Amino acid sequence: MSENATRQQILIVDDEEVNRTILSLMFDADYDIVEAANGMEAIEAIEKCENENIALILLDVIMPVVDGFGVLDYMKEKELLDEIPVILITSMTPQESEEKAYEYGIADVMHKPFESNIIRRRANNIIELYQSKQNLEIRLKEREATIREQEKAIRENNEFMIDALGSVVEFRSIETGDHVKRIKYLTRILLKYLAKYFPKYDMTPVKIDQIARASALHDIGKIGIPDSILLKPGKLTPEEFEIMKTHTTIGCEILESFKSPYMDEFYQYCYEICRHHHERNDGKGYPDHLKGDEIPISAQIVSIADVYEALVSERVYKSAYSNAEAYAMILNGECGQFSDDVIECFKLAKEDFFNLVEVINMFNFT
Repeated sequence: MSENATRQQILIVDDEEVNRTILSLMFDADYDIVEAANGMEAIEAIEKCENENIALILLDVIMPVVDGFGVLDYMKEKELLDEIPVILITSMTPQESEEKAYEYGIADVMHKPFESNIIRRRANNIIELYQSKQNLEIRLKEREATIREQEKAIRENNEFMIDALGSVVEFRSIETGDHVKRIKYLTRILLKYLAKYFPKYDMTPVKIDQIARASALHDIGKIGIPDSILLKPGKLTPEEFEIMKTHTTIGCEILESFKSPYMDEFYQYCYEICRHHHERNDGKGYPDHLKGDEIPISAQIVSIADVYEALVSERVYKSAYSNAEAYAMILNGECGQFSDDVIECFKLAKEDFFNLVEVINMFNFT
């Protein structure tokens, strides 16, 4: 150890000065020694010292003012026993002291009269063990922090790519690309109400986040729809509408082309939403004519968010409806049919939806 390095401390607690002296001489070459003649002095010493600088406490049991177990009670209350190793040095019989002492989680118990070589060897082994444990915990925390930062970076990159991919269609449709962001906000709002009031769906924060992110890709299949149909300012003919409906399956084909064996729940949500966000509760939607609970809840939620966002936004073929008009149209069944649970969430989210649209309009995001 260099001369400039801060030496660690050993706290020796014993009411007999001769014992403190003997123990001090064993360790003063490698450690700074702090002495306490009773438990109260020991507690005061612990409070004054930086806890991380105390390598070991050698603690007598029978002392005036506060005994050794009183010191252990204090350390237990302050959650210090996992950080600072304690060797209890006692003249009590093993049966009297050891069982009670080990219940505190101390490192070791030694009995008086003690052998200098034995106590030095045990003390050094315990110090080394505790410091190795603490160093390992520090490295693990640092590793966890690094992994969290890496995961955050990967997540942000993925989020960017998903949003960019989802926005391709919106730019192609001569829109701003913010449609996918608004769908994510609306989807997340609905999912939070679903999680709170409909626990049967087991909608955890992780699932909410995954579904909200997956919603950005709901219309990715429109990239395969001809401009003459996608950008048509008027009503589509029946033939054109049939072609438009294929954007659901085209989107799934695009997703499948990127699928890998390591794809997880997130991919499943992307696929469900892309394929089924135009299904109807009565089975009259497309492409698979699913009905009721056959429609994945992820697709149901994104479906109503998509309908609402389309109603309150200007399109090449229509002007924007007001919040109140869009709300009434959905409840009146003019824009599809949704399950009772989804409609209830939509009602609960009314003010949130209205406020979100007002904020968007206020800052001219569209």
